[in-house]
Amino acid sequence: MKPQLEQTEFWVGTFHGSHDGTKAKVTATRDDTRPEPYAWTCTCGASRSFPTEHDVFPTAWQHTHPTRFDRLRSCAARRFRAFR
Repeated sequence: MKPQLEQTEFWVGTFHGSHDGTKAKVTATRDDTRPEPYAWTCTCGASRSFPTEHDVFPTAWQHTHPTRFDRLRSCAARRFRAFR
């Protein structure tokens, strides 16, 4: 099922994965009315926009499929916040 988009937005792709221990879904869109037409938004609230389509898919994939280093950094940040 495609997400509800604005009338000027076009669905480009969806990525399913997880980060920070929760399931996440990233939706990539294109909207020619914006200065940077390509963007992705995540169910966690994160979003990014790009001037071309070349960086949309790799960054959306990495957001939902973090590397081992990304997971370690996230875990360390959570523990540091809990310690403070």
